[in-house]
Order: sequence, then structure tokens, then C-alpha cells
Amino acid sequence: MQQLDNIKALRALLKSWRQAGDRIAFVPTMGDLHAGHLSLVKEARNRAERVVVSIFVNPLQFGENEDFDHYPRVPDSDSEKLESEGVDLLFSPTVSELYPNGQQSVTRVVVPVIGDMLCGASRPGHFSGVATVVSKLLNIVQPDSTLFGEKDFQQLLIIRKMAADLCFSSDIIGVPTCREADGLAMSSRNRYLSDTERKLAPALVRELSSVKELIESNPSADFSQLTQQAANNLNNMGFVTDYFEIRRATDLAKPGCDDRDLVVVVAAWLGKARLIDNIRVGVDE
Repeated sequence: MQQLDNIKALRALLKSWRQAGDRIAFVPTMGDLHAGHLSLVKEARNRAERVVVSIFVNPLQFGENEDFDHYPRVPDSDSEKLESEGVDLLFSPTVSELYPNGQQSVTRVVVPVIGDMLCGASRPGHFSGVATVVSKLLNIVQPDSTLFGEKDFQQLLIIRKMAADLCFSSDIIGVPTCREADGLAMSSRNRYLSDTERKLAPALVRELSSVKELIESNPSADFSQLTQQAANNLNNMGFVTDYFEIRRATDLAKPGCDDRDLVVVVAAWLGKARLIDNIRVGVDE
């Protein structure tokens, strides 16, 4: 596995691969890799002759008093995992390499409406930071396909819309959420949970599954009542629920009475960890 931190050198190598007729699949990450990230790498390998992974903890997507300084960074472990998966190239730029003129004056990408709701409302500027760095990485790597996990469903939809609106040629591929044996969605931030909190955390997916079952058994159910009860259940267990919502899966708008492609989304604090998760809902006519 080759490792580069320089954009010019990266582009030269990628150009040689393209000239050889190789397809390129790309997995952008912030490191501290777990089985969820590696599932993206495996899917990338199925789609292309060459797999590129980036590791970059992007300061633009962290708000004031968030965990940028303490976000886990384990480069040696990450490199070993990627090499064992047969990754061709690890791109790990510095902040100054991606933002050579500083962060304050950098051109930013904003995806309106869908980027302003849910996590966007709770973390102002977060999705602009995500869209900006992903647009830069897509322009640098110019992959045939780019893979993201479905755990952050809102992020996936935002990146798809951005890529379509800005005419990026890369296919944006969503890969199903990887879960621990007890159902908790894998996340680098799970390490913030205490032992007691870790035992409690799977309640998040249990509440999602319960709401999904209630909707599918009774499509005319009062959605606001279902989500309020689920949020109350979580809060009574010790979570601090940010939102628990049923939304249209195509654009996260509030569903109308005829909408059947739905997703249940949740964000909740448990101790120092802000956990997000979602579950798709299929409602029979």
C-alpha cells in the first residue's frame, strides 16, 4: 500500500492508473477505522481495480466546543488495517495541504434545506464543512465511485445532492450500517461511552425498530405521537434526545399521507457521546 500526503503526487499516481485503464473507488474517512469502515473498503474493492482511502480529520465540520482536538487519531493502527484489506493508496493530507490559505477564507459549499434540518439544525455549519471537504476530495481524486456508510443517512443524501448539483462524475454509493452484536451502530465515538452507557446504548436501535414495526403494522398511525413516545422512552433511560423523527427517505422532508419510502432517524446524547442511527421503513399499501 502506498501512502501519500501531497496532492500533486497523488494526482500523478492516479493519472498513471487511469492511463492503464483502471477504475478507482474512493473511501473518505476521518480515521480510527472499525469494521464499518472496512466494509466500505471491501465494497470498493468489488467495484474497482484500485482502492483509495483518505484519512483526514476535517476541522471545518467541527463546531465550537466539539471534539476536534480529542477526536481519536490512531494512524499506525489505521494503516495496518487498510494494508490488510489490500488498499492501494492511503491519502492522509495535513490541514495545511487541504486548506493552504487557511480555513477562514476558504470557499465553502452549502447544500441548503436538507443541510439545515436535523443534525444541521443542531450543529450549524457542520454539513457545510462536510460538503466542502468532500467536494475538494472528489475533485482531487476524481474517482469512478465513492462510498459512504448509511449510518449517517443525512450526510449521505447531502453528498449525493451536492455531487449531482455540482456535476461530479463519481457515483455516490451508500453501504449498509455495520452493527455490533447487540445492535449498536459502529462509530468511532462509541469509545466515549462508559461501560454502563455502552450497555444502555443499544436501546437506540431498539426504539427505532419498535417505531418501524408500529408504522408497518399501522400506516395511519400518528407519527408525531410515535416519535414523541420513543424520545420519552430514551430520555427516561438516561439519553438526552436531540431528535427522533420519521422522514421521507428521498430528501428527509416530513412525509405526506401518501409517502411510503420512509426512514426513522435519531440523534441522542449518552454521556459524552452523541449517537446517531436510522432505520428504513417499508409500508405496504
